[in-house]
Amino acid sequence: MCCVINWGRAGSTYPLTFGLACCAIEMMHMAGPRYDMYRLGLMFRASPRQADLMIVAGTVTNKMAPAMRQCYDQMPEPRYVISMGSCANGGGHYHYSYSVLRGCDRVIPVDIYVPGCMMDLSSYTIQLVEYA
Repeated sequence: MCCVINWGRAGSTYPLTFGLACCAIEMMHMAGPRYDMYRLGLMFRASPRQADLMIVAGTVTNKMAPAMRQCYDQMPEPRYVISMGSCANGGGHYHYSYSVLRGCDRVIPVDIYVPGCMMDLSSYTIQLVEYA
């Protein structure tokens, strides 16, 4: 039975939903019936201890950065991070605000950057399929 469970986990991705702004709505849309990422083995988790991929979607503020780092530290190895949207990549439109972190890569290491403000979901889906 353990072999079957490990085989299923090897081909599945368990992302941690870390949605902070409007990109999170696009991330939710991706899990909906139109794109249906469950058929590709993508199952969203709410606990960092069950996730192997963190999707940072939206503007990260300086106040949210320690919580993001704590969630990253609680994830088991191997762990990966996708930065989704221009706000998570480099601050976006709010780059010069005093409270906005200028990219989530200042707090946690990022593996894949998905550019754009409101990005096309097909580009995001391509990145996830290449990751898996």
